[in-house]
Amino acid sequence: MKGIQLLLLFVTISLLFNCDKHSQKEQQKPTTNERPVYKVIKTKDSIVVDGKMEEVSWQHTEARSLDYFYKGETNNTHQKTIYRMQWDDEHLYLFFECEDEFITARETQRDGKPFFDDCAELFLIPAPKALNTHIALEVNLNKAKNDVLFINDFEKDKNIVAKWYNPNYDVGVTIDGTVNDNSDKDNGWTMEFKIPFNVLWGLDRAYPVKSGAQYMFLAIRQDRNTIDGEKRSTTTIFPVENIATKDVHQPTMFGLLQLVD
Repeated sequence: MKGIQLLLLFVTISLLFNCDKHSQKEQQKPTTNERPVYKVIKTKDSIVVDGKMEEVSWQHTEARSLDYFYKGETNNTHQKTIYRMQWDDEHLYLFFECEDEFITARETQRDGKPFFDDCAELFLIPAPKALNTHIALEVNLNKAKNDVLFINDFEKDKNIVAKWYNPNYDVGVTIDGTVNDNSDKDNGWTMEFKIPFNVLWGLDRAYPVKSGAQYMFLAIRQDRNTIDGEKRSTTTIFPVENIATKDVHQPTMFGLLQLVD
């Protein structure tokens, strides 16, 4: 098993930094220069990951609304989501603040399907350009994590999801409402992430973590309003073209985060 994991890691790294010419041609639109940029301030606070956003530095971050709403097969309406980020020398911090009338969380196992519940997600490429591979961290309100290395177009337009990638990172959640009970209306939930930069597994070697560094990313909220089934709507921080046919795993649709002092 260890040998297989090492082989998969080698393949992943190769795809990250040695994309073939065909893949590069496919990713010409849009160019990196056309992608929106989210500036991530550096914090001096010691962040307690409790989902409460009590540290002063959170008030100085950019509060970005997730405005791109994809209804899917649901009757969901667009519920408000505010997203924030900050960083220090060792960690990247995220905060999702979500209005939600009907809160749902069912998955409890790691590497399960938290994305079919109310869920917050980060897709990240440790480079300022769209590559074939990205890190995906997906967490529901039970703190059930699905964290994978997602490889696009591995062969014949087929994608591969490396489930053995299980990085350590902290998540804090607060819930204002009743979970899995649609007999009343809820107010919403928050989710806070503390992600060590070592989850990049050295893939940031070409673009080290420092002020001015830029990485491709996408912040996503999955919104589920029914207790049964798998239907949910999706909201993203940047627009995702062809989401109905290709889902959200489209690196050319990611935006940029820039680390700033």
